[in-house]
Amino acid sequence: MLSYRHSFHAGNFADVLKHTVQTLIIEALKQKPKAFVYYDTHAGAGKYSLFSKYSSKNAEYKEGIEKIWQQANPPEEISTYLTVIKELNPDDKLATYPGSPLIAHKIMSKQNRLEFSELHPTDYALLDQEFGHLRSANIAQNDGYKHLKSKLPPIQRRGLALIDPPYELKDEYNDVIKNIKQAHKLFATGIYAIWYPVVSRHHVERFCNQFKNSGIKNILRIELNVKEDSNEDGMTGTGMVIINPPWKLAQQMQQVLPWLLEHLQQDKQANYKVEQIVKE
Repeated sequence: MLSYRHSFHAGNFADVLKHTVQTLIIEALKQKPKAFVYYDTHAGAGKYSLFSKYSSKNAEYKEGIEKIWQQANPPEEISTYLTVIKELNPDDKLATYPGSPLIAHKIMSKQNRLEFSELHPTDYALLDQEFGHLRSANIAQNDGYKHLKSKLPPIQRRGLALIDPPYELKDEYNDVIKNIKQAHKLFATGIYAIWYPVVSRHHVERFCNQFKNSGIKNILRIELNVKEDSNEDGMTGTGMVIINPPWKLAQQMQQVLPWLLEHLQQDKQANYKVEQIVKE
């Protein structure tokens, strides 16, 4: 299975897709003045030096954010995400990459709540150092699924949960489905954005079919495959399953994905998909 600690893979093509989707959902929630809650079940450290021993080991950002952050005339739909990157790197040298907690903090207003969970002691300490002073943030060193369910439903009755586990163990795909079904029973109108890696096409299709058969309505699948499927180790693509997506999200990603594919593809078999796998 995939070994996916955030710091080893910061800024790679999977982060580009995940954080593009994340920003578009948050921007959609901001269209209404009513407050909402952002949950991050596997938050990581919050931000990453791309020159650390972890990020620089495989330098995966070179096949991800480095290829797009200074491209001319990017789609409007990706502008918020790229603005966050540029603000963190004001001297035009790509040195720091924001994790999903920092992206959420940067683009959300102070009236909205941040709920971060991280089990790894080193990453938790860094996360707490980055956000512990914020009155709007709660940082917990515990199981992200349990923390999420303990906070549902939010009193605001609006929220986004970003779920991106490492998928290091075979049971993690089943754990995602089980915990999402439980969370959805508690908060059926919430938005759930679940990241997945494309390592084994068999596992991916089984995973998405479990969502189809979950009894949950209104599920969107977004996938970016930068090269041909393979039986070898390593990601060939990345995807997101979104429950209760904002109504414009599919259309927005149809605009963004051809541009991302153009700049991030690694072979001629690269492709993308936007698919409503369960109707409303």
